[in-house]
Amino acid sequence: MELASGVPALGKSASHLVPVSAIHANYANPSPALLTMSGQNSSSMDKIAGLREILALDPKNSFARYGIAMALAGQGDISAGLAEFDTLLANDPDYTAAYFMSAQTLATAGRIPEAIERLKAGISSAARAGNNHALSEMQQMLDELDR
Repeated sequence: MELASGVPALGKSASHLVPVSAIHANYANPSPALLTMSGQNSSSMDKIAGLREILALDPKNSFARYGIAMALAGQGDISAGLAEFDTLLANDPDYTAAYFMSAQTLATAGRIPEAIERLKAGISSAARAGNNHALSEMQQMLDELDR
């Protein structure tokens, strides 16, 4: 059985797998495997459908929700992408990548004051997590937007 576009369903034999929540995505660039789900060139809708099926099984799966938000924003559905980022951050306020990428999405949409606020929250998150790289990149973006 497959969930969508080559994404296998996880049955009882999946107990040996590492939980998705234990995987740390590069905060600025999710892995191509996440975005293509099956290693094939699938459409954005296939990616989103596969990730939504993961969320149906695990509604608070931050990794899947981040992938959905990125895919929606990437295809130009800014409001839906931002809604997914908002849900992600409500469920997992320490998912630092979501602050940075949602701030970039807000800035691209011309929503600079909201992007600035999101970056400030992200900088706090990165500081709590000791993620100096993310903190530095968000501070740099904040400095550019807050001129």
